[in-house]
Amino acid sequence: MNKANLVILAAAIGLAGCGDRNAATPAGNDLGPDNALTNTGSDVATPTGADAAGASATLQTAQGAPAGTARVVPMDGALRISLQVEGLPAGEHGVHVHMTGRCDAPKFESAGGHWNPTDAHHGLENPQGQHAGDMPNLMIDQNGRGTLDYTLKGGDLAGLLDTDGAAIIVHETTDDQKTDPSGNSGGRIACGVFTAD
Repeated sequence: MNKANLVILAAAIGLAGCGDRNAATPAGNDLGPDNALTNTGSDVATPTGADAAGASATLQTAQGAPAGTARVVPMDGALRISLQVEGLPAGEHGVHVHMTGRCDAPKFESAGGHWNPTDAHHGLENPQGQHAGDMPNLMIDQNGRGTLDYTLKGGDLAGLLDTDGAAIIVHETTDDQKTDPSGNSGGRIACGVFTAD
C-alpha cells in the first residue's frame, strides 16, 4: 500500500471513531429535559443558577385555601427565592422563611421562628441583623396577588432542607425590618413547607 493510501485509510478510521457528537454524553452524565448536561456521578460539576436543583413550597391559608407558591434555587453562593401569592388580603405583609417544615393550622406556630442559622438579629435594617430567612415586605394588590424575588443572605440549600426542614410564612401586617423577633409583623396567615425538587 502506498503512502497516500495509508493517509486516507488512517483519516477514514479516525472519522469513523468520532461518530455523531450528539449521540453520546460523557460517562456518568445524562441529557436532562432541556438537553442540558446533568451530573449523575462523574467529575462534571452540577450546574448552578436557574437550572440547579432547589426547593419548592405550596402555601395555604389557615382554612386550607391555596395561597400561592415559593421556589428557592442556589445561585452564586446564595439562595434566590421567588414567591407568588394569591387569595390573600391586600396591603404590605411581612414574609419570612421559618426554621421548621411544619404548617399546622390555624396559627402555623409549628413552623417555629425565623430561619436563623447564624444566630443574628432580625431585620434588613438592623445593623446587627439579618436572619437568613428575613425578606423585604410583600405587596399584595386588590386582587389578592403579589410577587417577590429576593436573594436570601446567610444560608444554603442543605441548611434549608435539614432534618426538620423549613417553611415560608406570610404575616398579617408589615414587617418593620428591625424589631426582634419578627418585626412586629403580626399573626401568620399563610404557610408552605419546602420540599426538594
